[in-house]
Amino acid sequence: MVSRQSAVAHVVSAACAALALSVSAPAIATAGNAVKVGDVQKAMAALVETDHVVGAIGEVYVNGKRAGTGSAGSRLLNGRGGAIPSTARYRIGSQTKNMTATVALQLVRSGKLKLDDTLSEVLPEMTEKDLVERADEITVRNLIQLTSGIPDFLGPDIRALDPTLTYRPVDLVAASRKRQRPSQIGTFNYSNTNYILLGMIIEKLTGRSLASELKQRIFTPLGMRDTYLPVKADAGIKGPHGHGYMKDETGKLLDVDKLNATTMLGAGGVISTARDVSAFQRAFVQGKLLPDSLRKVITDPVPGQPSPPQGGLCAGKPAFQPRGGSAPGFVAATYTSPDGRLQFAVSVTVAMDDAERGVVAQRIDQALTSVFCPASSPSGTPATTS
Repeated sequence: MVSRQSAVAHVVSAACAALALSVSAPAIATAGNAVKVGDVQKAMAALVETDHVVGAIGEVYVNGKRAGTGSAGSRLLNGRGGAIPSTARYRIGSQTKNMTATVALQLVRSGKLKLDDTLSEVLPEMTEKDLVERADEITVRNLIQLTSGIPDFLGPDIRALDPTLTYRPVDLVAASRKRQRPSQIGTFNYSNTNYILLGMIIEKLTGRSLASELKQRIFTPLGMRDTYLPVKADAGIKGPHGHGYMKDETGKLLDVDKLNATTMLGAGGVISTARDVSAFQRAFVQGKLLPDSLRKVITDPVPGQPSPPQGGLCAGKPAFQPRGGSAPGFVAATYTSPDGRLQFAVSVTVAMDDAERGVVAQRIDQALTSVFCPASSPSGTPATTS
């Protein structure tokens, strides 16, 4: 039987990467400068009809203004706890990586860091203590683009579901050294260890915590007042929010709301809201956080990276840019139009194992269709927003 910790490793290191590439290319339903938005409430209600979905919230933003909201299901299992406010905080999972990479690239822009700096140059202890194989060849660019070949730290010896333990970032890196290298340097391989290391680099160069740097450089300037990076192992989500569940070795469903925050950090630890994460993605796509040359370090495809699906949902017009995150108990995603005008942010809490998670991603695709392709969707008459 697959252990709970093994399930964590599979979900976090595989499902997040898959979700980020799972969305087809819907047309943007527009009439002049107006945007037709479908019924978000009906879209969330349809999501909750998926087996083992506990709750779903979603919000649509057009030019920074909320244009639709929805909440379905309940905060807790079996209809308990009442509804989840659409404004509730939730874990955004690996969408955090985009934020961590943005801070690192701002340090590149200011001259404190170079993309071609090697890991052994910026964190000499990685070589001195033999914590990372080939640290003298791996660059900052490799870390950002997930092409370092460093194994993921997640495994049976890292108890990501136990909030009573505290791990230092160096502990996670040391755990990854025990794993077999999955790929060569320069080839894409999804590994959270890359972003633990980026967080360590940011903290060393700035002399401040990653949580402080994210707040100072991103959250505060963008007015993301409900967003934070927890750093204590047992830190939960502030305020009313949805709880997720997964099965233990006996098949019993356990509440996994309090994931161990010290195993997530810059790889997947940020807690946010639909409003706030939409603000970040809008600013990122519109070039307000990084110049285009540095933004492409994050967005341009690299060797070995899976290609997103071709074609489109509606008329096959330019694709939304998806960012996703997933871990035991939740799936979260934010979709942004190429011009940054439109965002659709969704959080789904689930009571299922990773093998069933692909169905949720498919239903989120359908929700996206119903919201931005209302002419081809049965979800009801769209609203028009300028």
